[in-house]
Formats: sequence, structure tokens, C-alpha cells
Amino acid sequence: QVYLEESGGGSVQAGGSLKLSCRVSGYTYGHSGHSMAWFRQAPGKEREGVAAIDSYGMKKYVASVKGRFTIAEDDGENLFLQMNSLKPEDTAMYYCAAGGPAGPVMDWVLTRRGDDYQWWGQGTQVTVSS
Repeated sequence: QVYLEESGGGSVQAGGSLKLSCRVSGYTYGHSGHSMAWFRQAPGKEREGVAAIDSYGMKKYVASVKGRFTIAEDDGENLFLQMNSLKPEDTAMYYCAAGGPAGPVMDWVLTRRGDDYQWWGQGTQVTVSS
């Protein structure tokens, strides 16, 4: 059974930073061709991709967070998202996901709503005030 649990969300002012963590259990990240990712969903909006990382170390970001957010993982046991220069439009529930495809296709996967990922956490709230 794969289990993902996010933490690290909170309330910050614009320009501040937060680091999200996702504890992963039961997932064999060592398998080739797999990725983990962060998605987010703001009230009244569809879930959207934020960043993804695969088992080869390739990282992908959506344009709105590139240069501000950094995704990282440690041997598949934890997934991280360092968020700097936060903006009010970053306010959302953030979810970690596992079991997605690897490689350049992650650019396309992040434009979808997360349908390509098998396992999900419950989410952690990030609120950025102006």
C-alpha cells in the first residue's frame, strides 16, 4: 500500500518562503520510468501541476513557478518543494503525487490535472497574503 503524507504548509506574507515535505511509504521509487510531483488546487479552480521529478533526476516546472520553486527528493522516501518569493496567487491546497511517467513527457503531464499519477496525499494548505 502506497501512502503519501504532506506537511509544511502554512500562512506567509508575499515574498516569503515555505518548504513542503511529503513522506512516502510503500512506493518503490527505484523502478525506472517513474516520477513524483506536486500539484495544487485553489478554491474554485481545477487542480494544476506545479513541479515533477523522475527517477533519473530530471525536474520539470510550470512557467508560473520556474525560478521560485525547487523540487527535490531523497531516494523516494521524501519529496520536497522549496517555495521562495511566494505570491498571493500561489495560495492553494498542495498535493504530492507518485507513480507518474518519467522523462520529458513530464512537461505535458504537468499541464493536466494529475490524471497520470496513481497515488496521492491528502494535501497541505498554503496561504499567501499580500
